[in-house]
Amino acid sequence: MTDIARLPRPTLDVWEWQFEGHCREVSPEVFFHPEGERGNQRRSRDSRAKAVCDACPVLKQCRDHALAAREPYGVWGGMTEEERIRVLNQRELAS
Repeated sequence: MTDIARLPRPTLDVWEWQFEGHCREVSPEVFFHPEGERGNQRRSRDSRAKAVCDACPVLKQCRDHALAAREPYGVWGGMTEEERIRVLNQRELAS
């Protein structure tokens, strides 16, 4: 579950980067897997989502948000849930 205590204040200057996200022009189903999706179907959907993220002007802000908030689901900032967990675990080991 997302830890909302880690989220920035709900003010426009903190969140307005989201208005520039390429994901706003794509169906959310591309970024969030349906229950039970596995294997090639999931990898294919994740790849489509990451392709949207690759050219996004707010990729870094999105990734930073997803890692700070520990977003539990979907592709955020070009990273899947598993990739974010791996990065967070590496950070914890390094500290």
